[in-house]
Amino acid sequence: MAELKVTDLGVGRGGLPLLRGLSFTLSPGQALMLRGANGIGKTTLLRTVAGLQRPEAGQVKVTDEALAFSGHSDGVKATMTVTENLSFWAAVFGQSGIEDALLDMDLLALAERPARDLSAGQRRRLGLARLLVTGRPIWLLDEPTVSLDVASATLFETVLSKHLGQGGSALISSHLNIKGMTDVLTLTPYRATIETLTDASLGLGDAW
Repeated sequence: MAELKVTDLGVGRGGLPLLRGLSFTLSPGQALMLRGANGIGKTTLLRTVAGLQRPEAGQVKVTDEALAFSGHSDGVKATMTVTENLSFWAAVFGQSGIEDALLDMDLLALAERPARDLSAGQRRRLGLARLLVTGRPIWLLDEPTVSLDVASATLFETVLSKHLGQGGSALISSHLNIKGMTDVLTLTPYRATIETLTDASLGLGDAW
């Protein structure tokens, strides 16, 4: 299974540096929870690791074909049914078979319903079900339980535990305490402050 290694990473948004000097390794079977205040850069970090934007510094070492990203958008096509949505994404990733995803995310009863007729929580479950049809071992999850009620959040925890038990891994941004997620990376020490940026520009710290 694939490993994700981040070394001395610096990330920013809109020209504003957010995090610097960040290093960690995500191994098969491991889930790592990102912690930090709103605006510290959790989403930007996930997008950078996913390859959706360039890092300001450092390196992300991972096989591109290993990553599956789930952001704030559910990535659902409103005019297509639940089955059609999952079949579409399975085809995009060169996979076949969506039955397990429908079952694991409790979508069987909604299989032929157009996505536009789903509730916010149902759409979120469908968005998360996309992960199950990608065949990708490393999940990058940005607030995955948003819009989910307690039962659905518990359902997702079960799906995530199954993924980890099969040798997958996950990097997760969430304010929630998801059961079994004991590995935590607190981002506060890596915040790009005025002092650290000044040191870097003067050659007193690691260069951007």
